[in-house]
Amino acid sequence: MTTSYLERRGQIETYFDRTAADAWARLTSTAPVGRIRATVRAGREAMRHTLLGWLPADLRGRRVLDAGCGTGALAVDAARRGASVLAIDLSPTLVELARQRLPADLGAGRIEFRSGDMLDPALGRFDYVVGMDSLIHYRAADVIGVLCGLAERTDQALLFTFAPKTPALAAMHAVGRLFPRSDRAPAIEPLGERHLHGLLAAELGPHGWYACRTRRIASGFYTSQALELLKK
Repeated sequence: MTTSYLERRGQIETYFDRTAADAWARLTSTAPVGRIRATVRAGREAMRHTLLGWLPADLRGRRVLDAGCGTGALAVDAARRGASVLAIDLSPTLVELARQRLPADLGAGRIEFRSGDMLDPALGRFDYVVGMDSLIHYRAADVIGVLCGLAERTDQALLFTFAPKTPALAAMHAVGRLFPRSDRAPAIEPLGERHLHGLLAAELGPHGWYACRTRRIASGFYTSQALELLKK
């Protein structure tokens, strides 16, 4: 991958594994949070349900990659539909928290948690790949590179989210720059929807992939857009 991808990947790993680990653990729990974080929590829950709604209700016999699994909520839901889920995240701290939160009632499904890079070829092939908010910190060229790498090992559908270019999101980024550098998350990289679709058509279209459903979730300080890529 490119130098920019590797550099940003390192920043993301450091931020979520050290700086923001405790805050992220609280955000993804049922513990009380402030008004701003409550909007982020609600937005993330709505996005998770959107992506799950695009997966089959019966995933028995299917292999799913949860790319950027965080604390594992989406992986658990997919496993409860019968999927064999490989849930991977750059942050060993969040992966360990996901293991601790793993419920016993997964039914026919199973989850294997790992810390590492979602692009590792050793992870094998998948029927479905889901990347919820795991690409929003990367530049357009790197997003396309990641999607191309994942598509090579995906047989049915690739679901991911991106940060859409909106005035509200730009304003939130400006506010974020006021925080001390040590407290900042890696910058979100907004993508123009038309530009993204053009890149996808050029790079993945020749390989039989096409964009299908899309949905934007805007909840206070959370704005993200889901996109479904299907293979012909």
